[in-house]
Amino acid sequence: MTTDATKPGAAARPTLLQRIRNSDVWWSFTHSKSAMIAAAILALLVLAAVFAPLIAPQNPYDAAQLDMWKAELPPLWEQGGEWPYLLGTDTQGRDMLSAILYGTRISIFIGLGSVALSLLIGMTAGLCAGFFGGFADNLLMRFGDITLSIPTILIAILVSTVARQLLPDNLREIGAAAVLVLAISLSAWVQYARTVRAQTIVERNKEYVQAARLLKVPPRRILAYHILPNTLTPVLVAATLNFGMAILTEATLSFLGIGMPPDQPSLGTLIRIGNQFLFSGSWWIVLFPVIQLCLLVVVVNILGDWLRDVLNPKLR
Repeated sequence: MTTDATKPGAAARPTLLQRIRNSDVWWSFTHSKSAMIAAAILALLVLAAVFAPLIAPQNPYDAAQLDMWKAELPPLWEQGGEWPYLLGTDTQGRDMLSAILYGTRISIFIGLGSVALSLLIGMTAGLCAGFFGGFADNLLMRFGDITLSIPTILIAILVSTVARQLLPDNLREIGAAAVLVLAISLSAWVQYARTVRAQTIVERNKEYVQAARLLKVPPRRILAYHILPNTLTPVLVAATLNFGMAILTEATLSFLGIGMPPDQPSLGTLIRIGNQFLFSGSWWIVLFPVIQLCLLVVVVNILGDWLRDVLNPKLR
C-alpha cells in the first residue's frame, strides 16, 4: 500500500531542524552580528559554569582544598602570582577563577529558577483574571498593584528575611538558593500576569474560544490548549529580559548580606567580599566577579532586545 509520503514525487515532510533554519527568527539571528556574538558569549559562560568541576583548579566550596598560606595572591601576570591561580586568590586562599565559575553557576541557576517560578505564578494569575473576570480579576490585579507599589528589592528583602526566619537553623544555608528564588519570583510575577491578562481578554472573545465553550470544553482545557499558546510570545520576550534582572537582584541581595552564604558564594557574594578589600590593594578580588556579572547581564539583555524586535510584527 502506497501512502502520500511514499508516492513518487511527493514532497518530504521537513524536519524540525529544517523548519528552524527556514524560519524568520533564524534568518534574523544569522543576520544580526550583535545577537550572534551575544549568543556565543552566553554559551561560553554557561558551558564554563556547567563544566566548572572539570575546568576549575579547585572546588571553592570544599574547605579542605583552601590554603590560607596562598591568601591574596595577585593574578598570574602580576608580580607574586603563582600557578594555577590564574586570577589570583581571595582572603581565604580561594582561587578566584574557580570561585567565579562556581558562582556563575549559582547565579544562573537562581536566575532561571526565579524566572520559571514567576512565569508560573504570573501566567496562572493572568489567565484566571483575564478569562473569568469579575471578582477574581479584581482580587488578583489589586494584589498586583500593591506589589508594584513596593520597590522590587524591598519585596525580595522582606520575603527573604521572613523565609530565613521560618527555616530551622540547620537548613538556612542549605536552602539559601531556594529562598532567593522564592524572594525574586514573588517580586517579579506581576509583569507576566498583566501581559497574559491583556492577551487573554482579547482571545476569550474570539470565535474559536466561543466555539469551544459551546462544545462544553472545560475551562482549564480552553486555557491550556487554546488561549495559553497565543499569549506566549510577549511573555517569552519579557522572561528573557527579566532573566538578567533576576541575576542582578540576586547579586544585590547577596551583596547586602542576605543572599548566598560566604561558603557557597554567588557572584554577588564574591563582590560583597571583595568590596571590603578594594582599597587594600587586592583589587582582583572584586574586579573579576564584577566583570563576569556585567558580561553575563549585558549579553542576556542584548539577546532579549533582539528577540523583542524579531517577535514584534510592528518592528518588521
